[in-house]
Amino acid sequence: MTPTQRLTSPGPGDERVDDAVRDDSCVSVERPHPRPDGQDRYTISEVAAHTGLTAHTLRWYERIGLMPHIDRSHTGQRRYTNRDLDWLAFVGKLRLTGMAVADMVRYAELVRAGEHTFDERRALLCATRESVQARIAELRDTLAVLNFKIDFYAEATAVSERALHPA
Repeated sequence: MTPTQRLTSPGPGDERVDDAVRDDSCVSVERPHPRPDGQDRYTISEVAAHTGLTAHTLRWYERIGLMPHIDRSHTGQRRYTNRDLDWLAFVGKLRLTGMAVADMVRYAELVRAGEHTFDERRALLCATRESVQARIAELRDTLAVLNFKIDFYAEATAVSERALHPA
């Protein structure tokens, strides 16, 4: 099993279609939902504790359109669902890619617009994937330099030790 899996919760605004295309969010296998569907009415502080995001960030995500409309209790408190947690997990993955917030908001708008935006969503994700692959290549090159330097210093230390303590 991979760190992220396609699960059965559709992304916000997605219409119910066949199982092959209805899911538009990823969730972490290591972070299962705290409550089963149907009992998933989380406060903003519970979501903050579960996701590691601050309440301020969650409100900001909602304000800029990165989150769908969040239901409210009769007293006006936000009430999040497992579907919202799934979406936040996916947004977290997008953040890790380095995707610009404006592009994440655009992606969220496309999801809410419906299935006719699949091609545009795919194009946005493909561009992000290319950027991630380029960063991975840069990091591999950087790692090779670090490994070379570490090996150099290890060998230099060994040579120095042998010179100081001949057998």
